[in-house]
Amino acid sequence: MPSSVASWVAAAVLLFWAVGAYNRLVRLRGEANAAFAALDEALARQVQLVAELLPEGGEAPASVFQGGEPSFWGGLQGAAGQLDASLAAARHRPLDPERIAALGAAQTVLANAWDRAEREDAHDLAGSRLPDTLTSRRAQLTAQCGAAAQRFSDAVGRYNGAIRQFPAVLLAWLFSFRPGRGLDPMPAAKGPPA
Repeated sequence: MPSSVASWVAAAVLLFWAVGAYNRLVRLRGEANAAFAALDEALARQVQLVAELLPEGGEAPASVFQGGEPSFWGGLQGAAGQLDASLAAARHRPLDPERIAALGAAQTVLANAWDRAEREDAHDLAGSRLPDTLTSRRAQLTAQCGAAAQRFSDAVGRYNGAIRQFPAVLLAWLFSFRPGRGLDPMPAAKGPPA
């Protein structure tokens, strides 16, 4: 009789541990998904900034760029489109390493396009054609994206750590918890000249 009681107690402890460990994995995955939702919103604002500069007609308004349409505009628009498409793909599976890698690459392309637009050699000697308010807004959005990317990467790190711990790794394998990938923050935007 005592051995059957010990067996039942051991089985109950194992069951309670398994339920607790499973719930922890689900909670950590949910935290990573919630962190991605905040990142999604921040990155969507970056895409929206470019969309606001280019109305539906397809030409940049004269109030944004002084003196004709600059050659860098097409690159900026294309980079924003790439980021938007990558973001839409990652939205459905935010812990998929390949989708997050594509999102990171699109983020870098957009940062490079903005840097090209803000470089002095992209403009004539009269100075930057990008207004300081636009440059400041872009810098603010970049900082927000960086903070959101860091929170997402931290959440993914906690989730990945949990699914690699023994014996939780057995539950992770059994219930198909796959490791995710964090996102590197965008390089800091240069603010308007002082």
